[in-house]
Amino acid sequence: MKGLLIKSPWIELIFQGKKTWEIRGSNTSIRGKVALIKSGTSHIFGTVDVVDSKRLTIDEYEKSERFHCVPGKNSFHVPYKRIHAWVLENPQRFKEPVPYQHPQGAVIWVNLKDTKEKLRCY
Repeated sequence: MKGLLIKSPWIELIFQGKKTWEIRGSNTSIRGKVALIKSGTSHIFGTVDVVDSKRLTIDEYEKSERFHCVPGKNSFHVPYKRIHAWVLENPQRFKEPVPYQHPQGAVIWVNLKDTKEKLRCY
């Protein structure tokens, strides 16, 4: 299983079902259930299904605040040359966060093969 690193407050908005697009500067071919890791904590807080990845124009991005939750005043400053929306569904928060070993250099995805058995219990 892959783990996706998400900063606060975005991870909380995903678990609340409010943020259904994760905005990134590249496409992803990863689909299915992934673990959600709160950046800086070395803990997995839950899972979400990645169901699509689509490239957006600046106009599409600016008009889609209801999906990505970046407030209008901040959405006009896009930190990427290319904008991609990773479409998320079915967020599930764990009752207790699960620790994992964070590999040096991981900034977007973490390979969680050693943690997979622990996650089956949640």
